[in-house]
Amino acid sequence: MLDPLKQVDNRRLYQQIADQIRAYIDKGNYTAGMRLPPERDLAQQLGVSRPSVREALIALEIEGSVEVRMGAGVYACNQAQRKPQALATMGESPIELMQARAAIEGTVVMMACGKATPEALQALRQILDDMLAAIAQNRSPLPFDRQFHQALAAMTGNAVLERLVGELFDERHSPIAARLSAHSESGQTWAAALQEHEAILRALENRDVLAAQTALRMHLLASEQRWVENNRREWS
Repeated sequence: MLDPLKQVDNRRLYQQIADQIRAYIDKGNYTAGMRLPPERDLAQQLGVSRPSVREALIALEIEGSVEVRMGAGVYACNQAQRKPQALATMGESPIELMQARAAIEGTVVMMACGKATPEALQALRQILDDMLAAIAQNRSPLPFDRQFHQALAAMTGNAVLERLVGELFDERHSPIAARLSAHSESGQTWAAALQEHEAILRALENRDVLAAQTALRMHLLASEQRWVENNRREWS
């Protein structure tokens, strides 16, 4: 059984969890091809949340320490299969990233609501139309997703906020966030995201600050849950 994780360093939590699970594999407790305990059990043994364990398993999958078999669980791999990629290069915790975005973009959309012009709102509408077309044509709507959030930030007139929103969004291209997205995104999840964007735009059109903040934060919370829940179902 794994020992409870000791919160003694300032590394990202998922990296600490990944190190402990890898060490357990290296000690021979899980040989190549052996299935690891369910995510729920790992979280209980380590004294951490299931989403943090999920992020750690994604990191271990990237480096080749485990294999995630959809619908079948997570299995230990031979040490020779590992790729030389340090955990420190894998990026921020996707869950913490979405929480940070919600905090910052909640303020952004409030400011945008007060400064929205008909031209800016029409530009947002065009972005959502392009996003819809991409989904219908089975193309990635990700560029339009980014454009939408960047356009909201631009409406504030604050260049620092605009830069921060772009930088946080682009963290989704980090190895761990990209792999998590690959496991969870589909036409269905993108359609849900589009509807959430529509709710944000409607609130802006109505100059309803509270509704705009609520819609924006609910969108990012839903995005986080899609990452977390879709992976949980696929691995069980």
